[in-house]
Amino acid sequence: MLRPMEALHLLVLFGVPTLVLTAGFGRGRLFAIFAGVMVGLQSAIGLAIAPSLPLPWPLQIAFQISVFAHFGGLVRPRMRGRLWRFGVSLPALTWTAGCLLAGPWALAATVNWQAPAPWLPFALGLVGLAQSVRAPRSLVDLALDGAPGPVEVTRHPLGHARVARPLRLVQITDPHLGPFMSEERLAAICARAVDAIPDLVLLTGDFLTMASADEPDRVDGAACTSLGRALAPLRPLAGRTFACLGNHDHEAPDHVRRGLAEAGVTLLVDEATMVDTAAGRVQVVGFDYRLRKRQAHLEAATARTPRQDGALRLVLLHDPGAFRHLPPGSADLVLSGHTHGGQLGLVSLGLNWTVAGGIGKVPDHGFFARGPDRLYVHRGTGHYGFPLRIGVPAEESVVQVHVVGAGIAFRGIAFRGIAFRGTAFGGTA
Repeated sequence: MLRPMEALHLLVLFGVPTLVLTAGFGRGRLFAIFAGVMVGLQSAIGLAIAPSLPLPWPLQIAFQISVFAHFGGLVRPRMRGRLWRFGVSLPALTWTAGCLLAGPWALAATVNWQAPAPWLPFALGLVGLAQSVRAPRSLVDLALDGAPGPVEVTRHPLGHARVARPLRLVQITDPHLGPFMSEERLAAICARAVDAIPDLVLLTGDFLTMASADEPDRVDGAACTSLGRALAPLRPLAGRTFACLGNHDHEAPDHVRRGLAEAGVTLLVDEATMVDTAAGRVQVVGFDYRLRKRQAHLEAATARTPRQDGALRLVLLHDPGAFRHLPPGSADLVLSGHTHGGQLGLVSLGLNWTVAGGIGKVPDHGFFARGPDRLYVHRGTGHYGFPLRIGVPAEESVVQVHVVGAGIAFRGIAFRGIAFRGTAFGGTA
C-alpha cells in the first residue's frame, strides 16, 4: 500500500508530464511552456515542504489534484460555473500561490533545515483569497491645481481644495474575467457604478483572461459574449461610458470590441471625443496600448487629438509606465490601471509599498504628478498573473475630480450628496 508521501510523488511524477503533453497538443507550445513552468515549480515546492505542513495528507493530495484540473481545464478555455470555480479553480490557485510563496522554505528543506512557520505562506494565501474575491468601496477626492510638478514621475498628494460640484467618475480597470471575476460579479460592480450616478464611467483595459479570451459566443438576447453580458448594466449610461485597450485585449481584440459594443461602451483607440456633463465639458481621449516605441506612438496620437479649449482633458492610458512618455501638458488627468495596484504589497497595512512600485519602479497605485500633468492609477477591479492579490486589495471607488487651478478651464455647479450603496457621498465646499 502506498504511503501518503509516495502517493503525492507519483501524482506529481505523472501529473506534470501529462499536463504539459495535453497542453502542447491541445493548445500549443506557448501554453505548454507556461503550464509546465508554473505547475512544475508549484509541484516541486509542494513536494519539498509537504512533510512539514500541519495539513492532512488527503487535503494536500486533493489540492494538488485541483491544480492539475484547473490548468488542464485551460486547454479548452471557457467561463466556468460556480461549482468549478469554488470547487476547483479557487482552491487550485490559492494552493499554487501558497506554494510559490513557500519557495524559501523549500530551499531550506533541500539542506535538511526545517524553517519555522511553514504554514505562513499558506496563511497569506488565505488572506489573499479573501482580498481577491471582494473589493472595498470608497470615495476618492482628487484636486487638480494646474501647478507645475516635478520633472520625474513622483507620488503626489491628493490635495485638500474642493469645489461645490466635482466631476464624478467611476473607473473600471483590469476586471480580467475568469476564475476570480465571474460575469455575475462584474455585472454587480457595473450595477453599483450606475447606482453611483457618475458623470462618466471609464474602462481602462484588460477585460479578459486565458479562461475567457477564447470563449465561443453564445446567443443570449442582445449580448452574445461573456464581456457583453458582464458589462450589460452599463447600457443605461451609453454615451457616457468610454474605454481604451490594454495589453491583454490585443490577445482577443474582436471579442473585446464586440463585448464593449454590446454594452454600449464607446471604445477609443487613439481617438478623442467631447462630452457635456453636469460638471462641465470634458474631452475624453483613449490611447492604445503599445509595448514598443511608446513615446513615438503617444506623440503622434497626441498630435492627432489636440486639446480643446474650455474642456477638462481626461486621458485613458492602460499602462501607467507610459505616463512619462506623454508630451508635457497633454493631459489634465490620466487614468491608468495595469499594475493591479502592485498586487503584492503592504497597502492593507496603510503603507504605499508594493512589489511593482518598490522593485519595478512604476507608478503602482494612487496619485502621481509629472510637470503639470496628473496621473491616477486605479488598483484594479480584478487581477491576473500571480494567482492572488496579497496585501493590495482591489478597488471599487467613485473618484471626484476637483478642478481648482486657474490654468484649467472648467466650470462647477451646485452639488448635492448622492447615495452610493447606502453610504452618503457628498462634495465638500
